[in-house]
Amino acid sequence: MDLLLILTYTGLCVAAFKIFKIPLNKWTVPTAVLGGVVLIGTLLLTMNYNHPFSESFRQYYVTTPIIPQVRGRVTEVPVAANTALSKGDVLFKIDPTPFEQEIASLQARLDAAQKDLERAEELVAKQAVSQRALDQARADVDDLRAKISDARFDLEQTVVTSPDSGYVTQLLLRPGMMALPFTPNPVMSFIHAADDTFIGWFRQEYLLRLEPGSEAEVIFDGIPGVIFAAELRSVFPAISEGQVKASADYIAYPQGQQPGRIAVIIDIVDEKFEQYRRILPDGAYGQAAIYSEHFHHVGVMRKVLLRMASWMNYILPLH
Repeated sequence: MDLLLILTYTGLCVAAFKIFKIPLNKWTVPTAVLGGVVLIGTLLLTMNYNHPFSESFRQYYVTTPIIPQVRGRVTEVPVAANTALSKGDVLFKIDPTPFEQEIASLQARLDAAQKDLERAEELVAKQAVSQRALDQARADVDDLRAKISDARFDLEQTVVTSPDSGYVTQLLLRPGMMALPFTPNPVMSFIHAADDTFIGWFRQEYLLRLEPGSEAEVIFDGIPGVIFAAELRSVFPAISEGQVKASADYIAYPQGQQPGRIAVIIDIVDEKFEQYRRILPDGAYGQAAIYSEHFHHVGVMRKVLLRMASWMNYILPLH
């Protein structure tokens, strides 16, 4: 943009010198140069502050680590990678045999305990045994019923389903592998389809011009030459570089050296974005510009600059 302004100003100066026959001397040439520096510098400074630009704009998505709640050998993985899933679709199955056997064993013990309870009730009625024996028999029955309920729940967990609409990618799980609960290594990662948040990272110097509702435009590296209309939704109320966690360590000086960027949520409101969203991968990267109400006419310069940057994405070696 600065080069475009310099060339435009140079052309105007050449035309003015020729049309008005202004002589080239030690006064006119330096005056034209100094005037250009002041004019172009003022325009650029006004544009940069009142219409912020972020060279770092990205789409963020939420993933859910899939970790089974029971231990067992995987018998089936019916899901395919990068395929749309609905909530409740089966992701994989674990061998249910040990859990079915546990339920059968507990059920047999429960039947025996219920018979003991019936006998205890008869004996208490005849005052042949104490009330304590009857209470213990009832407790045994209740305990077995609770264990059967837990075992049935574990059996249900041998079928792991999709938590929401979305898809899984980098699917490496295969039948025959062991699935383990309470492990830091999930067997797969689920990407939620409903989460589609776009965030631009702006310098803190632009804070007073980052106003919710402001007009915005965004571009993506993977879609050269296309500009998408957008709108500033909100500004994150915290900056990650200032975060302090509870620990025995004190705040150190190097931690305060990085100023950090302001995270700004931007909504893409352009209707044509839908046709590109299907091909745009989650996590796509780009740039964003915000147009505030201050010196609004100067925003034209920022729009020209953003379009130049978008067309430059065709020139891959520059990135």
